[in-house]
Amino acid sequence: MRILLTNDDGINAPGLSVLEDIAKELTDDIWIAAPEEEQSGKGRAISLTQPVRVRKVGAKAWAIAGTPSDCVLLATQDLMPDAPDLVLSGVNRGQNIAEDTSFSGTIAAAMFGMQMGIPSIALSQAQSFRERGSLPWDTARAWGAKTLKPLLERPWPKDVVMNVNFPDREPEDVAGIQITRQGFRDESIIHTDRREDLRGNDYYWIGYKGKLSKPDAGTDLRAIYDGYVSVSPLHVDLTHEAYLLKLRETWQS
Repeated sequence: MRILLTNDDGINAPGLSVLEDIAKELTDDIWIAAPEEEQSGKGRAISLTQPVRVRKVGAKAWAIAGTPSDCVLLATQDLMPDAPDLVLSGVNRGQNIAEDTSFSGTIAAAMFGMQMGIPSIALSQAQSFRERGSLPWDTARAWGAKTLKPLLERPWPKDVVMNVNFPDREPEDVAGIQITRQGFRDESIIHTDRREDLRGNDYYWIGYKGKLSKPDAGTDLRAIYDGYVSVSPLHVDLTHEAYLLKLRETWQS
């Protein structure tokens, strides 16, 4: 099995090394195409208005000056001799659950792999309120292949991407694996922080508040809060089917 690894944290991110360790438990045919610099929050962006430069960093590895989706596109269409059998994206620094999934570069790379007809999985290591840099990477490393192997034994629909999140617990404290649906936080945790530069001009940082929500059972949020590995099947179709039917029934043309 040929596996392509990518991420949105960049070619030098620790999570990419963890992902490579996970992939080695599945195959020895591993290829890497990851952004030259961090691309967190870039969503499904592709570079249409500027050239994308590529730097070879290993026999089967490239650093790409573009988005996560650019990485998957270039790897599958030009850099690799043949298309991969599987795309793994991650392991992201921080969870990609609930509404995070709509702008996550990690999930976007997996979505692009799916769009290219390749089974794809996004993986993220949750971070609660730890000090920066103190994520339990060993949790993703210990539970990665243990989660992926059963998934790969179950072929899923071609329009589905698997979203895997590891809880912020030590490996031995993980409660197990839950199959979940995408949740939604009961309040926004995104905020802006306005500052002033030395010339008196305003600039902003955009970030997250460290605040828990009250998620329903069966959601990715609840699973992570309760210490489970969360596995969610996602797809790119954003149509709200229930309201689509109602709108058709009530529409007056």
